[in-house]
Amino acid sequence: MTVRVRFAPSPTGLVHVGTIRSALQNWVYAKQHNGVFVLRIEDTDAARNRQEWIDGILDALDWVGIERGSYEGPYFQSAYAPDHIAAATRLYGEGKAYYCGCKRDDVIARTGNQHSGYDGFCRDKDLGPGDGRALRFRTPDEGETVVEDLVRGKPTFENKLIEDFVIARGDGSPLFLLANVVDDMTMGITHVFRAEEHLPNTPKQQMLWEALGHTPPVWGHVPVIVNEKRQKLSKRRDKVALESYRDEGYLAAALKNYLMLLGWAPSGDREIVPWQVIEDEYRIEEVNHASAFFDIKKLRAFNGDYIRALAPEEFAACCAPWLQGTDTIAAPPWRPEAFDLQVFSAVAPLAQTRIAVLSEIVEYVDFLFLDEPVRDEASWAKAMKGEAAEILDATAAAFEALETWAAEPLKAALEEVGLARELKLGKTQAPVRVAVTGRTVGLPLFESIEVLGRERTLRRLLAARAAL
Repeated sequence: MTVRVRFAPSPTGLVHVGTIRSALQNWVYAKQHNGVFVLRIEDTDAARNRQEWIDGILDALDWVGIERGSYEGPYFQSAYAPDHIAAATRLYGEGKAYYCGCKRDDVIARTGNQHSGYDGFCRDKDLGPGDGRALRFRTPDEGETVVEDLVRGKPTFENKLIEDFVIARGDGSPLFLLANVVDDMTMGITHVFRAEEHLPNTPKQQMLWEALGHTPPVWGHVPVIVNEKRQKLSKRRDKVALESYRDEGYLAAALKNYLMLLGWAPSGDREIVPWQVIEDEYRIEEVNHASAFFDIKKLRAFNGDYIRALAPEEFAACCAPWLQGTDTIAAPPWRPEAFDLQVFSAVAPLAQTRIAVLSEIVEYVDFLFLDEPVRDEASWAKAMKGEAAEILDATAAAFEALETWAAEPLKAALEEVGLARELKLGKTQAPVRVAVTGRTVGLPLFESIEVLGRERTLRRLLAARAAL
């Protein structure tokens, strides 16, 4: 049997990181078993679907390494609507489903409980199709449904506790439960791996598989991802869009590594591992049952480690979108012609050891490409007090007198300025750093000044002094 897994997102918004985690888990399983990864776009919600969301799904998969041409599809669920209707018609014709004209308020009025399920009122009325009549699946009265789950073991559901669920609306359109099953059958899906939130639907879908004469797939329900309050990650409350992480400057390799660790760990006392190790070692059977905490601080640390591991030329290439701007990444604050790749290359190794996400590169190097540095008012207020004016005057004079414009002589000159005032270097350099870069935090000061050059450095020192 050829393993066939599927990834079936809905194009109704930006791509959730949990959705990409599911894609990666399915992708790895298919790779491990020489199987097929199928992409199916579940686009039946016409009111919410947009082409840009479909493009976003394809772009997101490309970005994490599941590239177009390496998988089967994309198929579109809407194209299979005739198959869904045919399946509903067949189930009705075989007596495995029946039409029901009850409204929700009717059920509540009869049961006196707004939380109870459907009470089977129309089960034996032998109603035919009609306006407003939904088609319900006739759930077995006895026995139990056992779900063979690679993660959860064998969850067992008593059939009598599962209501006769709707498989087609009053207008005849099939619901997700049926459409999903029919599509999986049509596409020969053998394994379904998804979030545990779908587990309550699984016995219903398994009943549909069996009622339509097919063997259900192998299931695997992985734990949901939660925030620091142990709440399920929500688009309304949390930062969940893959696009936002990508555009902030997280590397695909770092995000992939981190997502696969949510509920699973590679061998040994390690977390950051090459993707090939994950492909070799990942076992869905080993995924933890507990909810997985999405720790953004840890992800930032992961990303910083991945950035520092880049070769210099790779780092420069990765920074390019933030240094130049793209359709989704804002243009930097300097004029395009002001950017100098040679100048950037001179400080890139210094920045590479300090940033956690690539978007931070702009604040570290903008002083090199702007006519005047962007002044951080809090930094200015903190540094430009006390002896700041004297320090700036003395530093300008000392720097102007230097024969060699390099980091070590620059540092030595500023140390002399401090010694003359019985100040430590950290105290002495604070107003100088803010005058030159606009901020109290940044790249090593003297290497920055060396790259900035004598003329621009002196001009900024004098301008800051005049502002005082």
